[in-house]
Amino acid sequence: MSVLNLCDRIPSLEMAVPRPQQKYGSMKMSKSKTFTLLTVLLFITAPLTAWAAMASGAATNLTSSWYGIAAISIFIFAYALVIGEEFLYLRKSKPVLVAAGLIWALVSLAYMSIGDTHTAEAAFRHNLLEFAELFLFLLAAMTFINTMEVLNVFHALRAWLISKGFSLRAIFWITGTLAFLISPIADNLTTALLMAAVVMAVGGINTKFIAIACINVVVAANAGGAFSPFGDITTLMVWQKGIIQFDEFFVLFIPSLVNWLVPAIIMSLSVSNEKPDAINETVVIKEGGFIVIALFLLTITMAVSAHNFLHLPPVLGMMTGLGFLKFFGYYLKKRDIARKNGTVDIGPEAAAGEITSKCADPECPRMVEKGNFDIFGIIARAEWDTLMFFYGVILCVGGLGALGYLAILSETIYVGLGPTWANVLVGVLSAMIDNIPVMFAVLSMMPDMSQDQWLLVTLTAGVGGSLLSIGSAAGVALMGQAHGIYTFFAHLKWTWAIALGYALSIWTHLLINTPSVIS
Repeated sequence: MSVLNLCDRIPSLEMAVPRPQQKYGSMKMSKSKTFTLLTVLLFITAPLTAWAAMASGAATNLTSSWYGIAAISIFIFAYALVIGEEFLYLRKSKPVLVAAGLIWALVSLAYMSIGDTHTAEAAFRHNLLEFAELFLFLLAAMTFINTMEVLNVFHALRAWLISKGFSLRAIFWITGTLAFLISPIADNLTTALLMAAVVMAVGGINTKFIAIACINVVVAANAGGAFSPFGDITTLMVWQKGIIQFDEFFVLFIPSLVNWLVPAIIMSLSVSNEKPDAINETVVIKEGGFIVIALFLLTITMAVSAHNFLHLPPVLGMMTGLGFLKFFGYYLKKRDIARKNGTVDIGPEAAAGEITSKCADPECPRMVEKGNFDIFGIIARAEWDTLMFFYGVILCVGGLGALGYLAILSETIYVGLGPTWANVLVGVLSAMIDNIPVMFAVLSMMPDMSQDQWLLVTLTAGVGGSLLSIGSAAGVALMGQAHGIYTFFAHLKWTWAIALGYALSIWTHLLINTPSVIS
């Protein structure tokens, strides 16, 4: 995911560490940032205009109608607002939600103009089902991650790392390794924020170290998420679609490792072996934390089993696991009540922690008893802007597909370039646009590809976002967390090394997973 400004994802991970003075930019964009934004928009709009022109000769192709032209114009404008989120301070979900509604209205009018009143509705319901499965899956996963955060699981890991007195180079490799290994389970965004908190705590005022270590964390987290269905939204989408089975993702482990290790080795040469003072901090995982970890692993097992053995969507296992977590939350709530001598929560404010005394109000019997642990309060902390963004993106891309744009795109790149180069291009596009709409477009087109090519596009869409800081959720979030230190241009300085890792990871995949391509 790109353009996901989720800096408040794990607020408890932020530390009061020394930082250099920073000048925060105003709403006005600099010339360099404006040029970057315009370049991206030009890259988006140019091929779309060409595809529409190519389709003008087909009488039944709706891309050549004013409905199709208006729809693609709306999408481009909405996505321009998404890309400019950092400068406009406009939540990314807002423009795509509006764009989705307008695009589907145009889709319906376009089909009605040719006497078809059923196709638009059927296509909309299909795309809505795609979103519903993704939404519920992510909501369950986010709830587990947020619960582990509340119970200090991540905070304890961070505190342990910063109290050991490792050298800067050791922290560079430890945070990168942990990012690569944790992201397949906990998702690349959560992992990147956790490791960045460690980097900033240890680095202190050493901005050079913080910047390069953050780049390493972003690349490692994205690479780690590419070989697991739970590591990134794109891998999850491919798995839920049933194209690649759960165990088949793991053949991407070595290519993903190459993708991270190549730039990491190069960048590590610029990291000193200085040993900063250890920061003494002890954090204890709260009671129930390890049980929640076990429940999360059980939930993953159930999701995989539902897909592999019951031939049902994985979301069934995730939501069942969420039910188990809610039962455990009920136990924790009752435990807290018993420890507080049966006190009653008389308002939503108590959900955050404190328990109020018994209430003499006649309405009290109708109130629900709560302890310090409130699972619904944790669910409310889910990244709703991100979830709504997914709705808007999926419906926008689905609407453009219903008008015929995805068919043209498939013909242009997958037939014109061939699957290998087309999938390489998907990764590059993911760095500039967003891997969610790009991957959803590929899944909607369903080009005729072999299994190794589907694995290739899964790899490139997952790791391609590392090429630019704006190309992934991890990168955008860390730009906010290390504001003024880890920047677009700080990342761009090392893009050549990351691109080398990107190219070698593709070559490694083609070598070990599709030897016929190399030979």
